[in-house]
Amino acid sequence: MTPEENGPLVPARLRELPSRLLGQANTQAQRIVTDGLSGADAHKWHYAALVALEESGPASQATLSARTGIHRSDLVAVINELAARELVERTPDPEDRRRNVITLTPPGRRQLRRLEQILAAAQDELLAPLSAGEREQLTSLLGRIVGHHAHGDPAVRPDGR
Repeated sequence: MTPEENGPLVPARLRELPSRLLGQANTQAQRIVTDGLSGADAHKWHYAALVALEESGPASQATLSARTGIHRSDLVAVINELAARELVERTPDPEDRRRNVITLTPPGRRQLRRLEQILAAAQDELLAPLSAGEREQLTSLLGRIVGHHAHGDPAVRPDGR
């Protein structure tokens, strides 16, 4: 990376520090993703909840929290927002009426498809300087780093997702 690509007059030791580069890349990724999703009146937690429900089916709030890594107290607000838009349905658990089961609705599936298109474009923007092979390699390497540091966290798979 040249000094011009990483800010003017940045010392070489900073330009070559992986943790710093990851932090800068994360800042750019969050900006690009947040900007893209905001155009659909959504945010990353909406996407995470919708994906988890589609991939694994209906879930209690506690299970959905574990699947997405969204803290339970934050997940309540996410579910409220999604339910208000009729993207998910919250019903009492027939086995334990004190719990709710969250289910993806047909409009929720349509919204998920829209968000996936937005995120695909965001990934393309973020990774524009990389070839397809380099993108796969970067994703694999980042997944290994995340998996290594996850300490057995069941919400994080070995591939980092």
